[in-house]
Amino acid sequence: GTEQALARLKEEFPELQVLAVSGNYCTDKKPAAINWIEGRGKSVVCETTIPAKVVKEILKTTTEALVDVNISKNLIGSAMAGSIGGYNAHAANIVAAIYIACGQ
Repeated sequence: GTEQALARLKEEFPELQVLAVSGNYCTDKKPAAINWIEGRGKSVVCETTIPAKVVKEILKTTTEALVDVNISKNLIGSAMAGSIGGYNAHAANIVAAIYIACGQ
């Protein structure tokens, strides 16, 4: 695809010089506002319900404490730091945390 497009452009514009295929607007593997605003790749929503009893017995805390730390750290702290779109959440870490919490 890309090679054929470049060859065709070279036919039309013989003086054409390709400096790079990407201008880095794609920001591959780098956090950037454009990816947050326009989206990139696939989006997944994951949700689970962990009973308060499990939170208390396994995680040794309360659901209220988890909510408080989420607001203080992940929402307020990340916003103050200028985090781009993720609020300290990484999908792999979320899934791993659920597995650990449930003894998987």
